[in-house]
Amino acid sequence: MRYNPYNQQGDYEHLIVEQEQPLLEFLLAHVQQSRTKIKATLQGQGIKVNGKTVTQFDMMLQPGMKVAVSKTKRNQRGFKSRYVKIVYEDRWLVVVEKQVGILSMAAGHSSLNVKSVLDDYFKKTGQKCRAHVVHRLDRDTSGLMVYAKDMETEQLFEQAWHDMVYDRRYVAVVSGEMEEDQGTIANWLKDNKAYVTYSSPVDNGGKYAVTHFFTLDRTTDYSLVEYKLETGRKNQIRVHSADMGHPVCGDTKYGNGDDPLHRLCLHAFLLCFVHPVTHERMEFETPIPATFRQLFK
Repeated sequence: MRYNPYNQQGDYEHLIVEQEQPLLEFLLAHVQQSRTKIKATLQGQGIKVNGKTVTQFDMMLQPGMKVAVSKTKRNQRGFKSRYVKIVYEDRWLVVVEKQVGILSMAAGHSSLNVKSVLDDYFKKTGQKCRAHVVHRLDRDTSGLMVYAKDMETEQLFEQAWHDMVYDRRYVAVVSGEMEEDQGTIANWLKDNKAYVTYSSPVDNGGKYAVTHFFTLDRTTDYSLVEYKLETGRKNQIRVHSADMGHPVCGDTKYGNGDDPLHRLCLHAFLLCFVHPVTHERMEFETPIPATFRQLFK
């Protein structure tokens, strides 16, 4: 049963406990959110029981207790960055959404990168840990990434990345009108001496790469395409899109000059993996960037 007393703040959803049960079980039954999101809200101090902030998901509730759930994401209070948004955090890992224009990790002197932004946040919040890079996104690709908070977790990710990550999807605006609604492109990818990745239909000593694509929308000028990665090779989507004759818009390396949004139109919107320590299924999704959608109105 839900209630909304007059004297409570509007940014909380208020509930009354009717039977004895653990907090997480109660929240899953009464709040329209996934287990992952509820745990993130708990971790981020967005749950109150009888007016006191609670972070223990196994706290036993009694009938008559009042539970308040933050409607605004109150986790990571004090964390502000125009380039990085923390989506989920626990003691072993942190999931972020990065913006265009920031590297995943340092390259050269004083380069803006997600790892240093997170290290600074950990330091300011008194956490004795550092961000460990598990996978990367190009500087001009936006979207979801996971970082480990210690070496052990990083190694668990590294040893079984392809087994642990069970779904990873991107969305892109590509040049021209896609002919097919869906399909798969597979070939070998290898870097040349200038660090440009090129593809070959036969084994060229590179790495085999498989990308599944689904056309979501199209005009005569552009198409909105979802990509599901079976392998995660360097520049895989960008090279495969160019191979199809529909390069990603705003791609200065593999594109054709089409640049309607003045950015690389590639966004990692879905990331699903098995937690390396708790073995829970973790599923994160961000909306398709509004600027992408506006091209198809």
